[in-house]
Parts: sequence; C-alpha cells; structure tokens
Amino acid sequence: MGPHLQVDIEKRLGPLTLQMQFSVAAEILVLFGPSGAGKTQTLQAIAGLMRPDRGRIALDDTLFFRREAGLRPVHLPARKRRVGYVFQQYALFPHLTALANVAFPLAGQRDARDRALALLERMRLGHLAQRMPHELSGGQQQRVAIARALAAEPRVLLFDEAFAALDRRIRERLHADLRALQAEQQLIVIYVTHNLDDAFAVGHRLAVVRDGRVEQIGQLDDVFTCPANRRVLEILGIPNAIAARVVEVTRGQTVLDWDGRLLTAPPLDLPPGAEVTAYIRPEDIRLVYPDRPLNRMLGQNLIEGQVIERRPGRHLHHLRVALSDGHLVEIAHPASSYTTLPLPPGTPVRLVLRKESIVVIAPRAATRQQEAPIYASESPDGAPEWGG
Repeated sequence: MGPHLQVDIEKRLGPLTLQMQFSVAAEILVLFGPSGAGKTQTLQAIAGLMRPDRGRIALDDTLFFRREAGLRPVHLPARKRRVGYVFQQYALFPHLTALANVAFPLAGQRDARDRALALLERMRLGHLAQRMPHELSGGQQQRVAIARALAAEPRVLLFDEAFAALDRRIRERLHADLRALQAEQQLIVIYVTHNLDDAFAVGHRLAVVRDGRVEQIGQLDDVFTCPANRRVLEILGIPNAIAARVVEVTRGQTVLDWDGRLLTAPPLDLPPGAEVTAYIRPEDIRLVYPDRPLNRMLGQNLIEGQVIERRPGRHLHHLRVALSDGHLVEIAHPASSYTTLPLPPGTPVRLVLRKESIVVIAPRAATRQQEAPIYASESPDGAPEWGG
C-alpha cells in the first residue's frame, strides 16, 4: 500500500476562509482554480510554511499539523516533513552553480556531490553542472529546481505554477519528465495550475478550487465531462450552460423549458417544475446542411441562429452563434468537417443539440465534493458524431 496524504484544514486569510479537505495517494493531483482561490496557501500549509488555524494534515502515520479540540497541538517544522517545493520563479541561489544548488539540501553529507550530480543526470543536466543559473535557460533552471527538491528524498512534491512561464514545447517535455518521475518513485505530487491544458497533460486527478474550498474532485475526464454544479462549469470554462425548468418527464426523455424553447434531454428522476442547469459540449453540437433532409434524430432540438464569430484552429474550428433570444452557443468541429458549408459571420445556420449529449445537473442538497450530474452520455463509440 502506497503513501497517503490527508488534508483537512481551516485558515482565515483576510476576506477568504480557507477550508480545504482532500486526500492524495501516490499520484499527481492537480489543484485547479482562479487566482486567489487558496491553492498556493494550501501548498504552504502542507509544506509547513503556513500554520492553519485548525484542522489536521497527516502523511500516513506522521502528523504534519494538528489543532483540534481536546488534542495536543502538533506543528512539525518544515525541515522535518520531507516535502519538496518547486516554485514558479525557480528560487535558485544565483551565486551557486547548478550542482551546488542541488547539493545545498545535502550539506554536511559525505556523498552530497555524487548524489547531486546523479540527480542532475536524472534531469538530463549533468553536462551543465558547473553552469550558473543565469547561464541556463528557463526550462533548465526549472529542472535544476526539481533536482534540488528531490535531493532531500521527499515523500511529497509540490509544484506551484512551476511551468507557467515556460513555452509550450518545454512545458510538454517537463510534464513528461514529471509523470515519469512520479511513476518511478511513487511520489505524492500536488500540482497547482490555472491552465487546463497543463492539468490534462500532467494530472491523474483534478480538484476544482474556488473561494478556499474544493468544489469537486475526481478523475480528470470525470470532472470535465460531469461537472458537479454551475460553479464548476464556470471555473472550467465550459461553455453552453443552460438554465432550464423541467416541463415533463417520460420513460424515454425529459422535456426542458429553456427560456421558452423546449429541449428534449435524457430521462431524469425529477418532478415537473424543477430548476436545473444543463450544458452541451461544443463538440457535440451539429450543424445542419441546408440542402439535406433531416432524419428523425436530427429533427430533435433543432434551433436557428446566426454566426457571429469563426475561429479556425489547428485541429478544431470554433463558431459562436447568436440565437434569436440573445443566447450564445459555441460550436467546435474538426477542420475536416463542413468544408463545403460557408460560415462567415452573418451566415444563418441551423443547429442540432443532440438529446443524448445534453448533460443535466440537478439541484440537490449535497456537499460540494459529493454533487454529481444525474446524467451524462455520448455517442455509442465515445466520440461526437459529425456531419448531418
């Protein structure tokens, strides 16, 4: 059985009250959320750089922090926690070589130089051991910082926006290095970012953080495809949120009233009149060719609008369509689709919101981490269907 870190803390930080509850095994957990959500303060509490007002932090049987009624307080000094911390700004000593920076946590140990050099070799930097920080690129400096964090043989490794300032190619390489390192050493890694691409590139699980609390935690794909509530939708930047009211529930479908427009959705165990939030992914919205007849499936949830923006991309093209009632809908489709359909701004279009692709989030009295969508589905082969 691998290591297990448990965090359950509370800390008053001006207008924000940090109330973080989660656990991490030997994996990479991504803390994702807007600036000021409390992500960095959480890392600092785990590392011993900030003392919570109350709660508990424990790694297996080792208490890092405890302040609970009726129990003896515990605050293990940072130097005894064996927690590695990698900062965004690298925080290397400018007057020391790369080798000396990595060896710094090993001061006084006879094999400090050999161990530091081995870590630099592990990060593919052995040939730069005698370089000063200003002689290294940003990616090289960050790998030196990772090697230094590993020097003390940490059981937990923390990354605070560590790759944010690097270009995409270097970030991708470091993400691969981090995944390999975590798997090799079975480390607990907590990775803070506000970049979803980074989260998907490096993480195993995702914790969505807002206002000092975890809104939802789970496997990356599960959180992204089944957000727990409207707040998570907004934090993840998922478009096409729909505030609707249940009109009718039958065995095969639910009818929703979306500001006077009726939509069919998957069947739900909800009474008529229930207020819900639904959404549909941009990839699941289909455009209708004006010169082709509609089949029965495409006849459901047919809406009309006008293209107001078209953004080509390497793999997906994006459209924003304004509906007659003022709502905006975002569509994403492969670059190879709809090549014969002219779509400049101002073009009238017809869209199909496939019933099976509408995800409904029902109101329910649950904790933030327990909330879950009632229904989510996709096409039988797990991919959106294109054309029409």
